[in-house]
Amino acid sequence: MAAQIRAVVSAQWLADAFQNGLVGSKIRVLDSSWYLPVTKRDPKAEFAERHIPGSSFFDIVECSDQSSPLCHTLPTSSHFSRYVSELGIGNDTHVVVYDAHEFGLYTAPRVWWMFRLFGHDSVSVLDGGMKNWLAEGRPVTSEQVKPERKDFKVSTNNTAWVKTYEDVLENISTEKIQVVDTRPKGRYRGVEPEPIEGTLPGHFPGAINLPFTSFLESSGKFLANEDLSRRFRETKLRLGQPMWATCSCGVTACFAVLVAQWLGHPGVCVYDGSWSEWFKRASPENVISEGEGKKM
Repeated sequence: MAAQIRAVVSAQWLADAFQNGLVGSKIRVLDSSWYLPVTKRDPKAEFAERHIPGSSFFDIVECSDQSSPLCHTLPTSSHFSRYVSELGIGNDTHVVVYDAHEFGLYTAPRVWWMFRLFGHDSVSVLDGGMKNWLAEGRPVTSEQVKPERKDFKVSTNNTAWVKTYEDVLENISTEKIQVVDTRPKGRYRGVEPEPIEGTLPGHFPGAINLPFTSFLESSGKFLANEDLSRRFRETKLRLGQPMWATCSCGVTACFAVLVAQWLGHPGVCVYDGSWSEWFKRASPENVISEGEGKKM
């Protein structure tokens, strides 16, 4: 089954899966919505009011390293195993992830990447998320279903996909790996505020900016393949060559991983601590900003 899994599936594909009775038996749908605190949106409350039928809520805060001072850092493999098992997901389950962000997608690629990191290739992102699902007139519900627990066993073979502060620091010296920063241009340049308290905007040396929103149409769906490839070419990023991705907290960085794989170039790695860690730990010369810059 895994060989046939697509990184991105359409609303029509999911609707057909419902029609064929596959959702709930062979396919589990997850709403991974999360919003910046400044929006004052409660994703769990919104899920309770309206979600795609049969879906469960995947909390990227709960399924993270609770002991870390950083946001959304990866959970341990045992934590991830326990969490997704309770969502009725086993190793033979095809997982489809979406979120309800106004962009169309925001957190879903992160959850897609987490599943793959822990050895589960049978995972897809719903193209356009809830935004496009609603635009196409698809059904939603407030009814919540408690799935039967399954046993999910993780694999730790992909740990090299996760990069650390030390890895990035070394790469600044060696310049062996190209690094893509998926944050909005203003935060990358240092002229728009970071949403993380106590963190000023900017970027580290060598990082190339390609905002995650540049991969999406106004509908929330991904651009056509040629347009996605062009986005990388326009920024001088070379698909097929080793690449790492970063952002604020390792969430939207996963857009670059997803799109690269979709275009036939798997293996883009993620700096999990991303800018929220880098700003705290880096020396001033490794914080590049057109704005206020790093406070001393």
